Amino acid sequence: MSTITTERATIGRWDDVQHSLSGGGDGRSCQCIWPVVSNKDWNATTVEQRRRMLHDEVSAGPPPGLIAYIDGEAAGWIRVGPRTAQTRILRTRAIVAATSEPLDDPSIWSVTCFVVRRGKGLNAGLLRAAVDHARESGARLIEAYPVDTSEGTHRSNDLFHGALSTFLAQGFRQTGMLTRGRVLVVRDLKQAAALA
Repeated sequence: MSTITTERATIGRWDDVQHSLSGGGDGRSCQCIWPVVSNKDWNATTVEQRRRMLHDEVSAGPPPGLIAYIDGEAAGWIRVGPRTAQTRILRTRAIVAATSEPLDDPSIWSVTCFVVRRGKGLNAGLLRAAVDHARESGARLIEAYPVDTSEGTHRSNDLFHGALSTFLAQGFRQTGMLTRGRVLVVRDLKQAAALA
C-alpha cells in the first residue's frame, strides 16, 4: 500500500513543485500563477516568465501551496493561502457577489488549484493537509470555488478547481452559486477547532 505525505512548498522543494505541476492538465504551462495575476498580465506572460514568478513567490514565502508525495515521489499540488494574496479572486465578480466575507480580511484563505500526477484520493489528502496548514497559520475560514460534477459534463482541465464532492466530504458547506457548475464553499476553522 502506498504512503501519502504532504509538505509545504518551500524553495528547497522547488524541483518537487515543478514535478508536481507537470502532472497533466494545464499545470506545466500555468505554473499556478493564474490565481495571482490579472487577465492582462496572464496574457502578457510566457510559460518561463510564469515559472520565474512562481519561483520568486515560493522563494519569498510563505509557502503558496503544498506538495503531495506518494512513496516519496512528488505527485500532486494544491494552492492554498490568504485570499488577499490571490488577486484574481478579488476581481472575479461572481465570487465577490457570492462571498459574505470582507475582501480585505487576511484571515480568509482560499484553495484555488489542484494538480495531480497520479494517485487515487490524492485531492482529498491534499485538501485535508491544506485545511490543517491554514488552521496552523492562523486562518479563520477557507473558501473554495469547486466544480459540481453531479451536473452536466466537464473537461478534465476544468477540474483544477477541485470537485464539490471532495470539499463536502472534508466538512465544507456550500454557501452560493458562482456560475453554472461552479459553487462557493466555506469551512469555518475557528468553529472546527472549538469542537475538536
